[in-house]
Amino acid sequence: MITLKEALKLNESKLTDIKKEILESAQKSELNAYVGDIQSSMPNKVPILIKDNINVKGWEITCASNILKDYIAPYNASVIEKMHNHSLCGFGRANMDEFAMGSTTESSIYGITKNPRNLSHVPGGSSGGSAAAVAGGIAIAALGSDTGGSIRQPAAYCGCVGLKPTYGSVSRYGLIAYSSSLDQIGPITQNVEDCAILFDIIKGHDPKDSTSANIIQEPCFSKLNPQRKLKIAILKDLVENASDTIKNAYFETIEILKKMGHTIVEKTMKHTEYHIATYYIICAAEASSNLARFDGVRYGNRCKNPQNLKDLYLQTRTQGFGEEVKNRILLGSFVLSSGYYDAYYLKAQKIREMIKEEYHAIFMDCDSIFIPVAPDVAPKFGSTSSPLEMYLSDIYTIGVNLAGLPALSLPVGIAQDNLPIGMQFIGKAFDEQSILDIAYGLEQELQLKF
Repeated sequence: MITLKEALKLNESKLTDIKKEILESAQKSELNAYVGDIQSSMPNKVPILIKDNINVKGWEITCASNILKDYIAPYNASVIEKMHNHSLCGFGRANMDEFAMGSTTESSIYGITKNPRNLSHVPGGSSGGSAAAVAGGIAIAALGSDTGGSIRQPAAYCGCVGLKPTYGSVSRYGLIAYSSSLDQIGPITQNVEDCAILFDIIKGHDPKDSTSANIIQEPCFSKLNPQRKLKIAILKDLVENASDTIKNAYFETIEILKKMGHTIVEKTMKHTEYHIATYYIICAAEASSNLARFDGVRYGNRCKNPQNLKDLYLQTRTQGFGEEVKNRILLGSFVLSSGYYDAYYLKAQKIREMIKEEYHAIFMDCDSIFIPVAPDVAPKFGSTSSPLEMYLSDIYTIGVNLAGLPALSLPVGIAQDNLPIGMQFIGKAFDEQSILDIAYGLEQELQLKF
């Protein structure tokens, strides 16, 4: 597939041909990365795949849930408007876990998405459709959303580049919220250059988003420097429970970074055992509040012949939401309830501040942190035995969201069965440039071919 950098140089005729090629390839593909009718949000612009929780005016937007089936977006998300202003357009909706709650893209009403590197394995989630399409050569680039690793983990599983930007650097206006203090839209691309290009286009202050940072953000693509030598922290104790495949790739990559001239320093992060509990308390609490709007009254599907208003709410939500969404709504309602708010939610917010401080302490001495994206490569379909096992797979990604920091996932190796191995570089707030520079240099050094 042509890269984004190359596509931006093409004339209208060539772009029309590429759209036809993508449409034909997507319809023939067995990945199930695209859902619904493949539409273009603007003619004669470079096509970008859009995750099914980002509003594109006139498109159906469902978050892969029955409760929003046939709902038509009445406006464009701010990232879509920015794309339109920079020669890009939305082209097709990407499959995802329902309401972005999951790590495998198995909970979608549209069915599972397959990993293009090995069809018997999951593509990751919740932005699994976005990553699978890019890695599978049926999308030039894609937008995803990252609440606890939902861009980086599928990018790592599928073998492409995924950037979770700093919280507030990209507008969330038009993103259907899962967890408002954690969600962030970001790019999934074929390489680091394309990642920097797409990030430059979608970032920037937005008065429509109260969490958008009102600061000047310098362009990253024009300043990419693979020769930059930076100080990178490694967290050896954090990878003790990872698989041997991930451990070996981690330490091999560290040696490569040393040879490239980067300074490697060992650091320790305390209290990592609290990350998962803190994350799931906060995100479930915010999800129970955000998803309360889907009640069958204002928009989306509603149950037939309810007996009264209470029955309307109950039946609509029972029929519309999937099991994982119901689980998280129940958990969130519980931790916010009287008698438990202080014991769980308030305590989780205190731990979150402690996590932020730990990252800040490491960054006082370093430019970036280097850790794996997941404890293992992409698992086979059906191999996850419980929701808890799925939650534990997020151990390396959720801390970044809790702290609001940027992180970039990059493939660094190929394991057995052609499964990619992904690692991530975490940066200081609003310093995406440093992690893009490191990743760009490492990408050139590795020259991976799948």
